[in-house]
Amino acid sequence: MDDPVFTARLQFALTAGAHFLFVALTLGLVTLVVLMQLRATVTGSEVHGRMVAFWGRLYVINYAVGIVTGLVLEFQFGMVWTGLTRVTGDVFGVPLALETIGAFFIESTFLGLWIFGWDRFNKWVHLAMITVVAATAYASAYFILVTNGWLKKPVGFAMVDGKAVLTDFGAMLTNPAAVLAFWHVFFGALLTAGFFVAGVSAYHLMRRHPDVEFFRRSIRIGMLTVIVSLMPSVVFGGVQMPFMEPSGVETDPPALAQVAFGFMAFDWFVMAWFALGFMVIFFVKPLLLRARVVHWLIIAAVPLPYFAMILGWLTRELNRQPWAVLGILRTEDAVAPLTPGAAQLSFVCFVSLFAVLTGVNFWLLARHARRGPEVVRLGAAGEAAAPLPTPTF
Repeated sequence: MDDPVFTARLQFALTAGAHFLFVALTLGLVTLVVLMQLRATVTGSEVHGRMVAFWGRLYVINYAVGIVTGLVLEFQFGMVWTGLTRVTGDVFGVPLALETIGAFFIESTFLGLWIFGWDRFNKWVHLAMITVVAATAYASAYFILVTNGWLKKPVGFAMVDGKAVLTDFGAMLTNPAAVLAFWHVFFGALLTAGFFVAGVSAYHLMRRHPDVEFFRRSIRIGMLTVIVSLMPSVVFGGVQMPFMEPSGVETDPPALAQVAFGFMAFDWFVMAWFALGFMVIFFVKPLLLRARVVHWLIIAAVPLPYFAMILGWLTRELNRQPWAVLGILRTEDAVAPLTPGAAQLSFVCFVSLFAVLTGVNFWLLARHARRGPEVVRLGAAGEAAAPLPTPTF
């Protein structure tokens, strides 16, 4: 920890990795909520309407805390990574600015309207609001990956007086290092949400929750999501390999990158076995509703996609070393000129804050997930213990 460069790298790895976990669940859950609300709106399904309220509440909790971690994460660019912003900030700052506009001015606005719009808007308008939220969430994620993809494969720029200048924004937006990563993250997020929904539902079925139909349908949605998204996630991860090991530029990735890749492959293998099991459980009602061992296994599987996400991110980022921007800017030159003491203070402050936020998010998710669908939905008036009103679809 006496090396400011190592301390800065470790700080960003821990904080960015933690924030990425919020993003994965947020993207996946909002997608499932949109599909649930679409079903409720088209068919008038009462149970799907209540599912929107319950899973939507968990989505909003994760989204809200994730927004805070995202804000804190970006502070580091101006505090710890001043070399990166000084040399290349005019390029990678463009998609970051667009992400901010999407997340805070569009996504947050429509999310607020959706939360407080129950029974106040036409059912199709209300559906359109959460659809816009989901679309802008994925747009925000894409702009972040455009930024990260440019660090892996710099395109559409020119060096002028020692600084990178954007010359072709279209090339930056269509950078294969970003496009392929987006689809990998898309299916990885669905995988995360699928295991999460299945795990929470299994918990309530194991405890013999009286609303069997609610959680029977929910666990089936979660398992089906896992089955559908598992193979595409690994396919889009595999086609990124040329960008994991770039040619023509000297790199010296640490052994940790290979270790992370090995554990990620093993994690995927375990999830694949769960997906095969889900195919059987999906059609066997006694196993789905009454087998406690099955419920325990599904609950235990919830962290698996989180591990895969972190390990994949480590594999992607460590293979770029010793470059912050491949072939353009070395990591040691991207870090601010900090003393060891200043770097350690920054590390303690940022990592401690992220640990608190992650703990708060876990506590809130667990608390509201255990309460079940009987409480008041988001944006509704009434006492917390009142029965859940049925959304008007």
